[in-house]
Amino acid sequence: MTNVVSRPANKFDLSEWAGAFGDLGTLIPFVAAYIAILKMNPNGMLVAFGVALIAVGFIYRTPFPVQPMKAIGASAVSQASIAAGLTASVVVGASLMTGAIWLLLAFTGLAKKISAYVPKSALLGVVMGLGFSFMGEGIRLMGSSPIIAGVLLMLTLALLNRPKVPAMLILLAIGFGIALFEKPELSSQLHAIKPEFVIPSFEWQSLTLNDLWLGLILLALPQLPLTFGNAFISITEENNRLFPDRPVKEQTIALSTGLMNLWSSLIGGIPMCHGAGGMAGHIQFGARTGGSSIILGGILLAGGVLLPSSISTIFQLFPTSVLGVILFFAGLQLALGSRDTSSEKADRFIVLATAGLAVWNVGIAVLFGITVHYLAKRDLLKL
Repeated sequence: MTNVVSRPANKFDLSEWAGAFGDLGTLIPFVAAYIAILKMNPNGMLVAFGVALIAVGFIYRTPFPVQPMKAIGASAVSQASIAAGLTASVVVGASLMTGAIWLLLAFTGLAKKISAYVPKSALLGVVMGLGFSFMGEGIRLMGSSPIIAGVLLMLTLALLNRPKVPAMLILLAIGFGIALFEKPELSSQLHAIKPEFVIPSFEWQSLTLNDLWLGLILLALPQLPLTFGNAFISITEENNRLFPDRPVKEQTIALSTGLMNLWSSLIGGIPMCHGAGGMAGHIQFGARTGGSSIILGGILLAGGVLLPSSISTIFQLFPTSVLGVILFFAGLQLALGSRDTSSEKADRFIVLATAGLAVWNVGIAVLFGITVHYLAKRDLLKL
């Protein structure tokens, strides 16, 4: 077992504060959609995220992310899914079933055994494809205000070349100014906010067997391949490549994924994962230790406990153009981490083909990469 005591201490300097917000491009849109469309309680959601982030920051001591599960989020907030019977309770049920699945994978050792069959070329391709996917989503968000986004993109690029200047904090400050200028009424809404103290309620007793069944079949199982590729294999590789002095193990990641989803479901939260893109976003804007995760976790925890009824108003301070810029640079950082030093044509083919497929579907991309690798290894496929 890794000696956690010997790991470098967490820092809480300006760079960690700036890097703490590097994953907002993923977090805010999904949480806002859950609140607006499924009417989920922000109290439980934000408290679940806050506690999970603080825990991983202290345990892993790297900019370890905690993100909404994207496939589940996309399904849960779509109008077609709601018509099919998806409710807030089904999402909570999906969190519980997701937690159970990952605890099973951790305790049986299946997660580690399966990951051993994934070749490095397929893994690099998944990381590259996820980076492209994040960049594409960032560009889509920037399309709401292309001129403003273009200026912010160039400004951020210039600031990132000056390590002593917290690019993220400046970007957020500009975003706040843009939001207040575009929505003058937002200022009075912010002044009307009054703190309140709300403790999340326990939700397990209100779940029905139907909630658990629909959560498993419609949400948890379809998400599993994406989580395995992005939030299990890729995050392990990213962390250990970037922070060899603070390595993580596959079984530990599976265990933390299971535990944080059980915790989230207990207080009415949503399914969560350790997405590799989140780590890239934190690192891109300055984070180097678990201090960034703890900072973000503390802010979300405070928001969930003290300002749950005002979260939708506060989120309006983050224009989509700013979120798009954040997401674009997070994707760029992730894609840059997928360097392939192999001279083998088969490996280069797998990296590029898997990357292309990962933009569409990470689960299929991983299966494709594994299949091609072993076919080429046995001379059953000539490339």
